[in-house]
Amino acid sequence: MIIIQLKGGLGNQMFQYALYRQLKSMGKDVKIDDETGFIDDKLRIPVISRFGVEYDKATKEEITLLTDSKLDIFSRIRRKLTGRKSHRIDENSGVFDPEILNLEDAYLVGYWQSDKYFPDDAVIEALRNDFQKRPQEVMNDSVSWSTLQQIECCESVSLHVRRTDYIDEEHIKIHNICTQKYYKSAVDYVRGKVPGAVFFVFTDDKKWCKKHLKGPNFIVVELSEADNTDMAEMLLMSKCKHHILANSSFSWWSAWLNDSPEKIVVVPEKWINNRKMDDIYTARMTKVAI
Repeated sequence: MIIIQLKGGLGNQMFQYALYRQLKSMGKDVKIDDETGFIDDKLRIPVISRFGVEYDKATKEEITLLTDSKLDIFSRIRRKLTGRKSHRIDENSGVFDPEILNLEDAYLVGYWQSDKYFPDDAVIEALRNDFQKRPQEVMNDSVSWSTLQQIECCESVSLHVRRTDYIDEEHIKIHNICTQKYYKSAVDYVRGKVPGAVFFVFTDDKKWCKKHLKGPNFIVVELSEADNTDMAEMLLMSKCKHHILANSSFSWWSAWLNDSPEKIVVVPEKWINNRKMDDIYTARMTKVAI
């Protein structure tokens, strides 16, 4: 059996679910643990179910068995004498590991942020069906609908700025912050390819964006707060014709869901500070200095 630990925010959970779908398609006995990864993460909850997806849930007994973590006295003595016989595998980098797709018994802990973990065409089609919701399913305010109309009627570019949870003391050493210089270079690149581009700014720091990303062709999107606002924003971003990404799995998926062959996708050339992330980049992306 293979168990995938669900953790992180919506975009990260989408990557973990994508690996789950790939392994399922290969005939593996695979389940998801949607509890353990959130015990020490008070900011996150399992939200992948908002898409209406279903998955086989691992039981506590199955997790205990794969991780060799029984607490009875005999198991403790055995582990002290012979060592833990755990099948837990922790992802150490963002570089694709093909062996993950060949496993039979494993408890997988990681983000698996690469489309190489779900290469099959049938899986890709299934994921698009899972994640591409109709507007009426996720948009429940007039601002969302008017923004969608604007996006569909112009050379729209989603521009994602993520700041608030990247600049706190805990995360600042891990995450790069996409600078004003990066966004200016990305905007200039897109304008060189797409005259008349209109930039729809999606962000958790509207004050910063209104100060640094302003002009007649910049629209800072402000949706009403609701439980599914993140899904509405992802839908709107995916409907844009082109994309400027933050170093965020959320904006990665927004661009991935747009399957237009004409799309331009601009990304920061360095994704994160503490690990290699070579395989988060796809062939469709253009790297720009951060």
